Amino acid sequence: MSKNKYAAKREFYKTIQDLAEHPVVLEMKKYPQHGKTNCYKHCLRVAYCNYCLCKMFHLDARSAARAGMIHDLFLYDWHTHAAQTGERFHGLKHPEKAYRNAKKYFPLNQIEVDIIRTHMWPVTFRTFPRTREGWVTTLTDKYCSLLETGRRK
Repeated sequence: MSKNKYAAKREFYKTIQDLAEHPVVLEMKKYPQHGKTNCYKHCLRVAYCNYCLCKMFHLDARSAARAGMIHDLFLYDWHTHAAQTGERFHGLKHPEKAYRNAKKYFPLNQIEVDIIRTHMWPVTFRTFPRTREGWVTTLTDKYCSLLETGRRK
């Protein structure tokens, strides 16, 4: 890996370090997400993809990376949640849960709020991204999910 790539990864990690090392965010490691990927790793991938794409397109890479790291901060195993609680429609409801958790622990700017609350579009067809960074996250989240689901075996 070139020096530039190392520097970019260091810069990315500095951007999200306080989030990535926060005890509540570290709890995401307990919950499976897609295939063999846990929620923490999924969010870290989305955050890094967001960061790289937003830097490339001269968007707010910092906000996109930070929101990507906590976009799924819902803190439960969605595979068993409905059976355990009777609460259904995780795909529709978890962005609001993640947003409520995120705002409880971290200051959020408007771009970060948009990303967390709208990342499931078009599943949540009424809440679509209103920022370019939100659209990037919607795509990177789907892309990372697809890759992770394909790695099940």
